[in-house]
Amino acid sequence: MTNFCNELNKKLDDLHLLKHPFYQAWNEGKLSIDVLQNYAKEYYSHVAAFPRYISSIHTNCSDISSRQKILGNLIEEEQGDENHPELWLRFAEGLGVSREECKETGELKPTQNLVNGYFDLVRNNYEMGLGVLYAYERQTPEISESKIEGLKEHYSIKDARSLQFFEVHAKADQWHRDEISELINNIPVNKQKDVEKGALAGARLLWSFLDGILDTCVAGNKSIHAAA
Repeated sequence: MTNFCNELNKKLDDLHLLKHPFYQAWNEGKLSIDVLQNYAKEYYSHVAAFPRYISSIHTNCSDISSRQKILGNLIEEEQGDENHPELWLRFAEGLGVSREECKETGELKPTQNLVNGYFDLVRNNYEMGLGVLYAYERQTPEISESKIEGLKEHYSIKDARSLQFFEVHAKADQWHRDEISELINNIPVNKQKDVEKGALAGARLLWSFLDGILDTCVAGNKSIHAAA
């Protein structure tokens, strides 16, 4: 199974979001604030839906010990006053975007494709859903660290409240991806293809979403580059 994970990782590396032009521009301080604001508003739909993705994976899992691990992930996403959708709203506020704006947007086609595509995948079967979750969380710690650095260095966003979403994911998803890797190790060989299919499809949906954000900026004549 180690070989399966290694081969899957190689395929996923081609779609690692730190290779996407949008995140590269973020890390170099080349995105204008209005572009970041638009991203924050649109991506909230995905963040708000994420606990429900995990809930679907949990429902489709027949093994109680595996479900317990997935449940721990779900509880962390959704429980309490500092649930992850709430932390994203705090980040958006740090960019000057109101909560109401976040909750009223997410109507762009790339955003709809991302959310609807994720729901389709995680509801298909347990193995496919697990692949989707793995593809997302295996790269989240590095992406979160990179975003924090970019926000601090280029956008003067340094307060703990605005950065908390990324601080939490930089740490928690390190062991989440280890847990998911362990769950993948328990997938029968004849169902590995479903894991791979879900992982690659989920990674492509995220990549296409960022493509869509860039396309929207161009169509709306918004400057990609930050003001000097």
